[in-house]
Amino acid sequence: MNSCSQGYTPKPSGYVRINLPEKKYIKCEVRIPYTFEYPDYAKIVLDTSRIAEPYWINIVFPDLNGKIHITYKSLHKNLDAMTEDAHALAYKHTIKADAIDETVISKPERKIYGILYDIKGNAASSIQFYITDSVKNYLRGALYFNARPNKDSLAPVIEFVRKDIEHFIETFEWKNNSGHLLKP
Repeated sequence: MNSCSQGYTPKPSGYVRINLPEKKYIKCEVRIPYTFEYPDYAKIVLDTSRIAEPYWINIVFPDLNGKIHITYKSLHKNLDAMTEDAHALAYKHTIKADAIDETVISKPERKIYGILYDIKGNAASSIQFYITDSVKNYLRGALYFNARPNKDSLAPVIEFVRKDIEHFIETFEWKNNSGHLLKP
């Protein structure tokens, strides 16, 4: 039997296997008005872009080719404007998103309130969130990968990093002006 005489059926496209690291967390020691734990396979890098403000950082995942942009602002009776801005930034991805799910964040014992946005589909940012104490502090995060958005190939990595974002929120605490953790 000759292989040339058989019909050819193309195989579907596949994706490269991604080996994800074991999850281990360390406490952030950067001098900023908040603290949290982040994975040991990530790096904390101060944001030095021309628009960066004090206390803006990036949590960089070198092996995953991604980062979480973290922006911090002090509140000055502008909580409504800040939360509306976070909502608008998340929903800018509606053009490419299949859906946007919102999860309310409420940790009153640590004065942490906010929303986590899961942006489904081929959007540039798959996860965004904001947290606030609703009086003095406001923080926003957005996950980006340095890759063309492809929900199928990025799905395992997005879910993997989502657990890191959940851990970030679970271990997050505000500090007071002297650098000490705020106590409820």
